[in-house]
Amino acid sequence: MQDFDIIVYGATGFTGRLVADYLRSHNTPRWAMAGRSLTKLQQVRDEIGAPADTPLIVADSDDPASLTALCERTRVVLTTVGPYQLYGNDLVAACAATGTAYVDLCGEPAWMRHMIDAHHAAARRSGARIVFSCGFDSIPFDLGVLTLQEAAKAKFGQPMRHVKGRVRKMQGGASGGTVASLKASMAAAARDPSILGLLVNPFALTPGFDGPSQPKGLLPEYDSALGAWVAPFIMAPINTKNVHRTNFLLDQAYGADFVYEEMMVAPGLGEMGRAAADAIARMNPFSGDKGPKPGEGPSREERENGFYDLLFIGEMPDGTRLDAVVTGDRDPGYGSTSRMIAEAALCLVHDVEGANDKGGGIWTPGALMGAPLRERLIARAGLTFTAE
Repeated sequence: MQDFDIIVYGATGFTGRLVADYLRSHNTPRWAMAGRSLTKLQQVRDEIGAPADTPLIVADSDDPASLTALCERTRVVLTTVGPYQLYGNDLVAACAATGTAYVDLCGEPAWMRHMIDAHHAAARRSGARIVFSCGFDSIPFDLGVLTLQEAAKAKFGQPMRHVKGRVRKMQGGASGGTVASLKASMAAAARDPSILGLLVNPFALTPGFDGPSQPKGLLPEYDSALGAWVAPFIMAPINTKNVHRTNFLLDQAYGADFVYEEMMVAPGLGEMGRAAADAIARMNPFSGDKGPKPGEGPSREERENGFYDLLFIGEMPDGTRLDAVVTGDRDPGYGSTSRMIAEAALCLVHDVEGANDKGGGIWTPGALMGAPLRERLIARAGLTFTAE
């Protein structure tokens, strides 16, 4: 039996600290904090008010042996140490080898595909349940589509062939880690053109399967279903790939001809809406030196005042429509994300067993945890999921 259920690796970073504080505040048993510096771990432990006997573990991404030792002591590794393409390779390998479950906040699709190719088979053999993208990218979108398709099958006896994800409202920006990850992905693509192919391919995470042509969502457009202008959404390139991988892992439960797109609703009507959509399309929060750095983030007040409202519109060729809505009561990049990844780890500990146990491999949150994770997020993490 392992010493712990969950080890938070990267607990001294901004998001890792929020996760540790969440586990502490929920009186989670059998958890530990890990990072490179024992002194910094002690400081975070004391600052968040965790018990003095909270276990602290020193591990370093540059020391594979320390990562293997970390994995051997826990059922789940929860890692916030990104960019994962720079610091995550050896940890995923160690989890796949030791059969240890893993959750992260990765939004780096090219790296995720490389990990699938390198370690999915080993994780299947060892029983390691490895789950990427357990934050705002991509849990609300992944589970939002799942909720819509479950309702469609119950109401119509079949899934919706075309689903449009629309970010209606959102307050709170991307995390410093997300900014660093995207910049690392762009730098990697500049060095290796094959990476760019993965970044633009909607089916980059479904090896061996290429579905129908998908909307690119790169230009503002008028959405007649909403009666509003929509603009490109910065997280769409990772969210759409995860949704297609969920469909792939669920044996095409949404249909082999499934089409999915994501865009952001622009405020205003008519020409004002079009102008707003054009302005959103020109904005790039990841350029230059603006925005949060890794380890930085908003105040508690800013996190608690944040929110998001996501609409999923399911459409059939005959015009039949069904909607689902997902909301969150914290800022997406930090407050809500830290809760989501913590509950994903707890779901792996408590809920993925028996009838819910789908075995080892590299999964998505929707394909592996689905309804049990959704119920946890509703009960404990401030999210809502409704089908209309």
